[in-house]
Amino acid sequence: MAMDLKHSHSVKLNDGHFMPVLGFGTVASDDVPKSKAAEATKMAIDVGFRHIDSAYVYQNEKEVGQAIRDKIADGTVKREDIFYTTKLWATFLRPELVRPALERSLRNLQLDYVDLFIIHNPTAMKPGEDLMPMDASGKLIFDTVDLRETWEALEKCKDAGLTKSIGVSNFNHKLLEMILNKPGLKYKPVCNQVECHPYLNQSKLLEFCKSKDIVLVAYSALGSQRDANWMEKDSPILLEDRILNAIAKKHGRNPGQVALRYQVQRGVVVLAKSFNEKRIKENFQIFDFELTPEDMKAIDGLNRNFRFIKLLFTVDHPHYPFSEEY
Repeated sequence: MAMDLKHSHSVKLNDGHFMPVLGFGTVASDDVPKSKAAEATKMAIDVGFRHIDSAYVYQNEKEVGQAIRDKIADGTVKREDIFYTTKLWATFLRPELVRPALERSLRNLQLDYVDLFIIHNPTAMKPGEDLMPMDASGKLIFDTVDLRETWEALEKCKDAGLTKSIGVSNFNHKLLEMILNKPGLKYKPVCNQVECHPYLNQSKLLEFCKSKDIVLVAYSALGSQRDANWMEKDSPILLEDRILNAIAKKHGRNPGQVALRYQVQRGVVVLAKSFNEKRIKENFQIFDFELTPEDMKAIDGLNRNFRFIKLLFTVDHPHYPFSEEY
């Protein structure tokens, strides 16, 4: 069988499209200039990344889109070589807001379509321009939306050719089942993008997703950027883990490469975020070594169900996803 190089480091989704198993994440804290996202995205494409993950709420899609178009213009890639993901923010979950939200991302990107459009969070918030709508006391204002109706609106975006594939993010198995059991379901989610790393290996959710032919996509796979808005300061530093470092040393690698390779070997698509050129290069170099079954078992043993990103500001929402075990 001739090897299909285009898809050699890709996974086939349940709708027939292919997603590269290693993606480049573009989220950055507010103090990082948006221009950095453009520079880093260009570096990532030059290094070999073909899967670019962004979101409306990151507020950098103009810059990321420009970087992709520049790399198409200079002949490095064609549009069809790039797998681009954007996300539907929680203030746009009402069905009538879904397509306009995607169209706004497309205008920012100046692209005709995205490859993947996913629900960013299941916790609907009050619609409007404010990404974090707060009341006078500083509490988030939630919205009540039937996620099955949101999903139907995503299906229509796929039918309209605005996105090739549709999926979800931060869903637990019960929320996934609600979509999967929806009467008249036209398309299953192709993926569920969740926090996943050796301290939170999501083995139960991974099993569940595999049983439904849904790809698990890992964010915060290297631990997390230590952004005080999202995580507690005293959180453990994954890449300083003794066992990860010992395995890395044995393979002549760094602990980040081991953490990324671990996900790929267990059938998880993994996102790596860095705006540092050396690190971007290193993060891509995970296809020329293999972890042994003993290595994999040792890394599995690091799981402590520790979440860096708890999204506690949505804990009172009926769809808050992390009260369930998986």
